[in-house]
Amino acid sequence: MRSHRLTTWQRLWRPFWALPLAIGIVAVAAGVLLPLVDGALSEHVPYVFQGGSDGARGLLSTIATAMISVTGLVFSITMVVLQLASSQFTPRVLGGFLSQRTTQVTLGIFIASFVFALTVLRSVRGGADGFVPQLSVTVAFLLVLASMGSFIAFIHHITVSIQVSTVISGIGDRAVALVDELYPDAAPVAESTWSPALGTPHAAVTSGGDHGAVTEIDVDVLVSLARELGVVVVAEVQVGDFVTEEMTVVTVWGSGDLADRARARVRGAVLLETQRTMRQDPGFGIRQLVDIAERALSPGVNDPTTAVQAVDELHRILRVLVTRRTPSRYASDEDGAVRVVLRPQAVGDLVNLATEEVLHYGRDSVQVPRRVEAMVDDLLTVALPDHRAALARVRERMDVVTPG
Repeated sequence: MRSHRLTTWQRLWRPFWALPLAIGIVAVAAGVLLPLVDGALSEHVPYVFQGGSDGARGLLSTIATAMISVTGLVFSITMVVLQLASSQFTPRVLGGFLSQRTTQVTLGIFIASFVFALTVLRSVRGGADGFVPQLSVTVAFLLVLASMGSFIAFIHHITVSIQVSTVISGIGDRAVALVDELYPDAAPVAESTWSPALGTPHAAVTSGGDHGAVTEIDVDVLVSLARELGVVVVAEVQVGDFVTEEMTVVTVWGSGDLADRARARVRGAVLLETQRTMRQDPGFGIRQLVDIAERALSPGVNDPTTAVQAVDELHRILRVLVTRRTPSRYASDEDGAVRVVLRPQAVGDLVNLATEEVLHYGRDSVQVPRRVEAMVDDLLTVALPDHRAALARVRERMDVVTPG
């Protein structure tokens, strides 16, 4: 299993506000610097603003007022979409909506138009020593045009992204891509194994005062640290598990007394967050699709067709998954010595996750059991021998659930 841990640069850009804030800062810098060279450049640029200081102030003030109003509208639309997605699909899809660059760029352009207009406005002077930054005012007007274009693109993006087929397909795309990364092909390989010898000293590393879902395990850091200390690190949790305070997350074998600094480094390699992500967790993609199917099958919604669409995407993910081997539990150093023992998500467990609850909540539906039955029958034709037992157990349950 490879590490796939985000770099510091990637983490910097993860928050929803990061890109709009960066665009806004660039706009402020441009609003300060451009008027300084405006006089030299405006003579060489055609179609620049030709009005006086009063006209420039009026235009910039209007732009600033309009842009902050429309920015509020964009925020309001975004909040409504998030509320709709949470109630119609599942709250767990909100992370996907918040990470969409179209929304972030749209907010950034509107914020840039607002702060650029305000920043340039301070450089406009009237009177004998009057100064009108003609090029800067022209750029402010062009930003308004860009804002209108981005608003139209934003509305189109929202209307498409909120459709159930788009949501389900997007989850499936990310899950399949992650399966391709994490799960090796079917070619058999010889791998090292490890088990602790009787009496080997060991030390437990807990989560301390932190709690949350395990979203990443930095295997590279653990291998390097284990090699440095001459120990073997055994993960007691897997990606996607929920960890409480003071819960053991890692056991270090080969050392009964681990230094505080080494303990902190080991703990830091297991990242806990308030919600699961799909950076190392294909089970979370399956979880989202199962949640969508369950909500569609609830009496208050009663939309079995949406549930079938979710099963279709589960079929797509599982068809790739059952042709792959479960990732190795063991990570070795450069010398081939096992240094880290992991708990990867087993293919059989993911098959159960994708089928058990859907069958339970869809047992009274006509469409859902038949669609799951067809999915399992197809998977049995392509699955590796190691995974057929899990599929066969699902098929046995189908004999009970599927209407005559």
